[in-house]
Amino acid sequence: MSSTQHTPADGHFHPHLRPRRLRRTEALRRMVQETTLTPADFILPLFVRHGQDVQQPIRSMPGQFQWSPDKAAAEARAAWQMGIPAVLLFGIPESKDALGTENYAPNGIIPATIRAIKDAVPELIVISDMCFCEYTDHGHCGIINHAGDPHYTPRLPEGYLLNDATLELLARASIVHAEAGADIIAPSGMLDGMVGAIRAGLDASGLDHVIVMSYAAKFASGFYGPFREAAESPPQFGDRSGYQMDPANGREALKEVALDVAEGADIVMVKPALPYLDVLSAVRQAVSLPVAAYQVSGEYAMIHAAAANGWIGLERCALETLTSIKRAGADMIMTYFAKDAVRWISG
Repeated sequence: MSSTQHTPADGHFHPHLRPRRLRRTEALRRMVQETTLTPADFILPLFVRHGQDVQQPIRSMPGQFQWSPDKAAAEARAAWQMGIPAVLLFGIPESKDALGTENYAPNGIIPATIRAIKDAVPELIVISDMCFCEYTDHGHCGIINHAGDPHYTPRLPEGYLLNDATLELLARASIVHAEAGADIIAPSGMLDGMVGAIRAGLDASGLDHVIVMSYAAKFASGFYGPFREAAESPPQFGDRSGYQMDPANGREALKEVALDVAEGADIVMVKPALPYLDVLSAVRQAVSLPVAAYQVSGEYAMIHAAAANGWIGLERCALETLTSIKRAGADMIMTYFAKDAVRWISG
């Protein structure tokens, strides 16, 4: 080797070992940027409730609201006009009961909102979050084992979420939402067999064109706190760790994803996003399906809280987190920052 040539190990740098050359100007940095956010990357979650002209602020989520169907349709139209291709709906019923019956009522809050949105902007993709926690009086994601109820199973503990009985209701509600015009059903309860049950129900009802986007790796996270206020769905006893995943388990997430793929999922999701970028990256490497990630309410709220205290810049840090989620492998991102992010990246 010539005395004028060096390797990085000797503490010197040959002229060809200078990656900083590509960072010298903003134009150069933009030209070689590996990960770019666009409006088409985002899905906007919306919380909807009965009424007219309702836009009720969510205290723990600055800039987010509970909408009536008419106002949700206007918000969805605005998102579409910004280039955001889809909205994700969460319903707040007029009344709750043990079976969450409004979730499968044809005139329930979600079917009504789907129809309003489709009337306002037919091209927009409408995703229905398919779970029962918002609709049940106990706040859990399905039928609870309770002495005296028709589904009571003595061998299981009181308060246990009954998996197979709930699958029947998930399929029933999915059909109702799809018949109202939902393009995508997104089961989020982490029940065994939920994708297969919903896929079979949709297909048997002539709704085989409807997509199933599974919350395939949904963790029992502490970052869901603000959502429970927004959706008015805190559990009335215990928690959801009996069916949502242990945050310590990564390999199990890949198993859950593989099961949902085998059952017919069209899209798989990791939730939350930022604390589980390693899982998101592993899922992206493991499957050929589109992969979604959900930047959840707690992620959104903590960025806003830190920015409100002057500790970080809201725009810079929000976009940095969204970029990290896409860089880790997400093809689409559910985020409450969707409309803000489009404004920021559009300059």
